[in-house]
Amino acid sequence: MATKTAHAYIKGIDSMPRKTSIVASLVRDRYVADAVVILENTPRRAAKAVRKAIESATANLLQSGSIDTKTIYINRISVTAGTRMRRYVPASRGRALPYEKVSSNIFVEVCGEEKAKKAPAKKEEAKADKKENK
Repeated sequence: MATKTAHAYIKGIDSMPRKTSIVASLVRDRYVADAVVILENTPRRAAKAVRKAIESATANLLQSGSIDTKTIYINRISVTAGTRMRRYVPASRGRALPYEKVSSNIFVEVCGEEKAKKAPAKKEEAKADKKENK
């Protein structure tokens, strides 16, 4: 059985990279089914974005061929800093104070085993047995 991989890269998540990476570390090196359950019960805002990224990578893997869904696991998950938007907030005496809206990028890579194909040799053996019985 061969191992196949697929990935998903989600950009521009409106959450700080440090907060998002804390959520990502909860599900690192786990099976996808377990990770989804963990993220559904995690009370952080970034959990929804991480779960969507994992489900997207899983869908990409299942699209590539016949994969056994029980063997799909998270091979790699990383959170990096995204773009920073500069904004200003009004302050006293006509001033403007700058601040930055920070975003995150999430990269998820999942792996899974292909389903075992039924060997055609068994059919040939069955046909040979039938011919011998006749």
